[in-house]
Amino acid sequence: MKKGNPYGTHRVISPKGVLPQPADVIDNNMEIYDNEVKINVKTLNIDSASFTEIVKQSVGKKPTDDLSADEIQKIKDCMMGIVAKAGKHKNPWTGSGGMLIGTVEEIGPNWKGDLKVGDKIATLVSLSLTPLVIDEIHEMRASIDQVDITGHAILFQSGIYAKLPDDMPEGLALSALDVAGAPAQTAKLVQSGQTVLVIGGGGKSGLLCLFEAKKRAGVTGKVICAAGSQKSEDRARNLDLADEYFHIDATDAVGMYDKIMELTDGQLCDVVINCVNIENTEMASVLACKDDGVVYFFSMATSFTKAALGAEGVGKDVKMIIGNGYCKGHAEITLQCLRDHDGLRKLFQEMYA
Repeated sequence: MKKGNPYGTHRVISPKGVLPQPADVIDNNMEIYDNEVKINVKTLNIDSASFTEIVKQSVGKKPTDDLSADEIQKIKDCMMGIVAKAGKHKNPWTGSGGMLIGTVEEIGPNWKGDLKVGDKIATLVSLSLTPLVIDEIHEMRASIDQVDITGHAILFQSGIYAKLPDDMPEGLALSALDVAGAPAQTAKLVQSGQTVLVIGGGGKSGLLCLFEAKKRAGVTGKVICAAGSQKSEDRARNLDLADEYFHIDATDAVGMYDKIMELTDGQLCDVVINCVNIENTEMASVLACKDDGVVYFFSMATSFTKAALGAEGVGKDVKMIIGNGYCKGHAEITLQCLRDHDGLRKLFQEMYA
């Protein structure tokens, strides 16, 4: 059996000398190397920004569950084309991927870890670096970015994963683990007594971030939910996840600044967490943050050029954190959110699972 590099560089076809994620093409032959795991894939959970763009490019609209059969086929063709060309599901417009759930089918003799054949797992590394073969796409749940497939994938030695828990359905666990980095990073960033703004607070990652922020900021802190619509605002409000709620177009930087000035008596926020999946929300995040505060861009729709140059342009001295989807313990922290809040778990079950 051939020896593999722990970071998967042995799979890179072009350009040579790069890691699998930035590579244009990787080898998706499912004959495993000595330190790889082969997974029988059941479901792909496409990154929200990625799936939104795929649907837009394919049929010119946003993802919904009322797509026609012809529209669904065009989306399937687009996804199949991405994998056929790149050997992985790396969105050519956003550069992002998603994650998957499946069953361990084969383990290389030199792979180090606690997996065994038959384990059901969720990969916590991006599909944008994961060797993948899609034989067929079955059901598509467009509004929650999930597609059921027949196919296989490869997990490198460096690839992180979570064994699916026994106390919740697979779909529910997948929906939460897809955004596990967001609430876990929130838990790291937010301190007692701070004022925290979650932009996109009515969405999947936003709701989890609100829950963690409220827990960490405590009774002396303030958590503000900026939702994208009245419906999403009500969703967060009904779960009692924040102290203040409003909805706004997150591309309206000045409008966001004015509203946060009003809600904080001109003090602005210690921590701003951006969870929206649309472009041009960088400056709304920056302006809402006080000097020496922290802006965490979880959204893969973020342009870090716009964020950096925009902050410079308005003279904001803020710490900006790239939306790293990995954080130590992030799977456990995120699944615990659902265990700790019955209403949040029920909502995720209804909407995303």
